[in-house]
Order: sequence, then structure tokens, then C-alpha cells
Amino acid sequence: MLKLRLSMGGTKKRPVYKIVVADSKFPRDGKFIEKLGFFNPLLPKEKKERIGLQTDRIKYWLSQGAQPTTRVARILGEQELIKMPANGNNPIKAVPKKDRKKEDIAEEKKADAPKEAPKAEEKKADAPKEAPKAEEKKADAPKEAPKAEEKK
Repeated sequence: MLKLRLSMGGTKKRPVYKIVVADSKFPRDGKFIEKLGFFNPLLPKEKKERIGLQTDRIKYWLSQGAQPTTRVARILGEQELIKMPANGNNPIKAVPKKDRKKEDIAEEKKADAPKEAPKAEEKKADAPKEAPKAEEKKADAPKEAPKAEEKK
């Protein structure tokens, strides 16, 4: 399967990406079919030099069935070459890491869970109530046995 994706270049802590068309089996920075542009994430979004694209070649590869990765799809959407992809939904990622707590995350997951889940929890809550009755009967049985032994 052909993919439009980013191939990393540049130096340490100074990344520059090439937008390439490559087979999905090839390594990220390895062999590719054709270079279609570049992306420099260090430049401000307003600068034209941040993204360079060969629009006619990109349209050609898209017509041949090449699928863009999510990041490349966003870049192409900003340049209005394709429809802008829908935003993902990860509300936990918006919270700063130091403010995240395991309890808060668990509460958010419960809130996002379907309404059918609480019914299952209620059934589980009913099951332990029945179990102690059986344990009480077992606890009564050993008390009777020592009394019989004492009579002997």
C-alpha cells in the first residue's frame, strides 16, 4: 500500500521532514518512491517557508490510491489540497501532565462509558450479598462439630 508520509531529516534537535510517497513496508527514513515536498516544524505557522509542496504530483499520487498519514493529511488540509480531517478527541491530553491524577482520569473514563455498564455493576454488587450467606452457613458448621467432640 502506498502512503504519503513524513521522512525525518535534519540534525539533532533540529528536525526537518520530507513529504514522500513510499510503500508502507519501507522504513520511515528509508527507501521512498518520490519526494513531494518538505515540512519545517521549527518555523512559525505564518511563514511560507514552513511547508513546500508539489501540488500536481500530490494530486497524482492521491488519484493513484496513495493514503496520507494523519499528520500529512492535516498538512494537505491546511493547504486545501484535500478535505481537512476531523479532529481527534483526547480530552486527557489537554490537561497538563502535572495536573493529571489517576483518580480524575478514572472518573472521566467512567463518565464516558456507556449507560449499560452501571447495570452490569449493579448485578455484580448483588452477587457478593448472596455469597456471605453461604459463608455464614459454613461458619456455623464447624462450631457444631467441636461440641460433638467435647461430649466424647
